[in-house]
Amino acid sequence: MQALSERFSTRHHPIDGWLVLAALGLMILGWVMVTSSSTEIANSQTGNPWYYSIRHGVFLIVALVAAALTMRVPSAWWRAQGPTLLLLAAILLAAVLILGREVNGARRWIHLGPINLQASEIAKFCLIVYVAGYTERHLTRLRRSWWGFMAPLAITFALCVLLILEPDYGATVVMLATTMGVLLLAGASLWRFILLSGAVVALGGMVAIAEPYRLQRIASFMDPWANQYGSGYQLTQALIAFGRGGWEGMGLGNSVQKLFYLPEAHTDFVFSVLAEELGLFGALGAVALFTLLVYRCFRIGRNAEVSGHMFAAWVCYGIGIIFASQSFINVAVNAGLLPTKGLTLPLLSYGGSSLIVSGAMVGVLMRVDGENRGRLRAARKRSRSSPEVNE
Repeated sequence: MQALSERFSTRHHPIDGWLVLAALGLMILGWVMVTSSSTEIANSQTGNPWYYSIRHGVFLIVALVAAALTMRVPSAWWRAQGPTLLLLAAILLAAVLILGREVNGARRWIHLGPINLQASEIAKFCLIVYVAGYTERHLTRLRRSWWGFMAPLAITFALCVLLILEPDYGATVVMLATTMGVLLLAGASLWRFILLSGAVVALGGMVAIAEPYRLQRIASFMDPWANQYGSGYQLTQALIAFGRGGWEGMGLGNSVQKLFYLPEAHTDFVFSVLAEELGLFGALGAVALFTLLVYRCFRIGRNAEVSGHMFAAWVCYGIGIIFASQSFINVAVNAGLLPTKGLTLPLLSYGGSSLIVSGAMVGVLMRVDGENRGRLRAARKRSRSSPEVNE
């Protein structure tokens, strides 16, 4: 077993090949599926069946450039810029409410010429950098006092209020989960989390019943077939896509649900089209790539933690939680396990802001991994050059 583990280890390699495999695999799979799921709607909207595919390809190139750029930025720079990035996140989320473009009843995008900037994607990354820096600076207070524990959560709640006003409940859940996850991994008291989680659940219940359309959404989630041509339409079409796919799928490009039956087939519900065309095996393959990506996030973070670089470790843990929570919510929504939320599938579904920020986060992971490997090589060099002491 140990020999098998050593065989697949990338410890002695210049880069983490498993991380690169997972990230590039999801990007390539995403481009293929966006192309397959968007040709008909693109042709009807623009007259060019490859419109969304071309745009996604451009976003993919920009995401790779973003990854290459963030790879060159030392983790110490991110630590120093944490408060500035937090301020940037707050400004962007506030600007959305003032200047934002409303789409499908939600104001989440800032229109910048040919592109739409989704501020919540940038805010997630900025927040985790700040929380990692706060955790490193105030670790003792975080573990021992209520104020040290609540301070980063209060900041997160403030940003979440801006998200709720858009509204963007999916991003709200991801940001809360990420902050709480990092604090828990940093050693904050478990019973404080239990009390806070109870309060958050109660507050979420109150928010859910505050508006009739939210109650209707919950009812549709519980029994989408009761109103399959109304409030349950999107979920029932997604479930039909899963049913059509079966074990092996209908074949790439042969989805029926993407032919104007399934709304948002190339964005929030691209996983349903993937399951229909590639079947259960293809869907499990995509989940396996996400699992590998998240595992490498935590592995790189653990290596940084062992070497004493706590900020880098918590940034990696936070990025891993973002990828894990966002991919889980999206897949669960597609499969009917959670109520419908407008949340992209990282590195896979259509969306320039999500893809570029996800690429930048992968670049940060690779930078931390490179720093870990550099320290390991330096330690080995010192051990080889030090003279042996004979007793």
